[in-house]
Amino acid sequence: MAVTPRPKLGKLAPPGPLRRGPVIVLVEPQLGENIGAAARAMLNCGITELRLVNPRDGWPNPAAYVLASKADPVLDAVSVFSSTAEAVADLHRVYATTARHRDLMKEVVTPREVARRIRAEEAEGYRVGILFGRERTGLDNEDVALAHAAINVPLNPGFSSLNLAQAVLLIGYEWFQAADDTPPSRMDTVRGGFASQEELQGLFEHLRDELDQSGFFHNVEPKRTAILRNLRNVLQRVPLASQEVRTFRGMLKSIAQGRPLRPPLSKRRQAETKRNDDPGSTDPAG
Repeated sequence: MAVTPRPKLGKLAPPGPLRRGPVIVLVEPQLGENIGAAARAMLNCGITELRLVNPRDGWPNPAAYVLASKADPVLDAVSVFSSTAEAVADLHRVYATTARHRDLMKEVVTPREVARRIRAEEAEGYRVGILFGRERTGLDNEDVALAHAAINVPLNPGFSSLNLAQAVLLIGYEWFQAADDTPPSRMDTVRGGFASQEELQGLFEHLRDELDQSGFFHNVEPKRTAILRNLRNVLQRVPLASQEVRTFRGMLKSIAQGRPLRPPLSKRRQAETKRNDDPGSTDPAG
């Protein structure tokens, strides 16, 4: 049985406990490109040990490196075996991926459940492997018989076919997620962070003054208070960054500079009243 050296990942190595992971065993893979794509999927998920059983085109295979997209350390440490039994001989637990029912009594688990089990088994010090079958026919019964349980991915019953790299990525992702503490949501901000209340108040007052100058409230004066309250609420509800506030104020300034100044609404009304009293007069507001 071949001895697998651990890949020297350098800066590609995931942090902490994510450097551990199940052994991925590809049984009689046909295309080097599929092996490379599977290695890329593995490293995406922090899984680094890849074993091949009788690869059709031999090993090493230059075509695998083309699709690996810099996951070369995984391919550099590949071990090759002549049988599935030899490939899993040193493992304590083995799971087999299969999309079909077999003539075997075997527990079938989902990727999420197997990820939970693998994490628990690894915590106990056990070495775990996952078998993936041939691109066209999958695993045969002799391969599945070597596994403690089968993995079945619940997908569209009318079309559940996955290529090799997709299957590796899907199960690897569930394993990664089982110990990942990434928050479900976050807000990425530009340099400078969120705007302060003082900055938001400045933007509100700037916008209010420009609305006054433009005559926006001329026909909606009774609603002025409600409109300004809603405007303030919008500015508070949307998480603006300091840079965004400065940009908005710059836009307002530019718009105002391109618009003729108009007197406040109160003065325009006074002028209108005077004009009505003296039809010969002109409106200074224009």
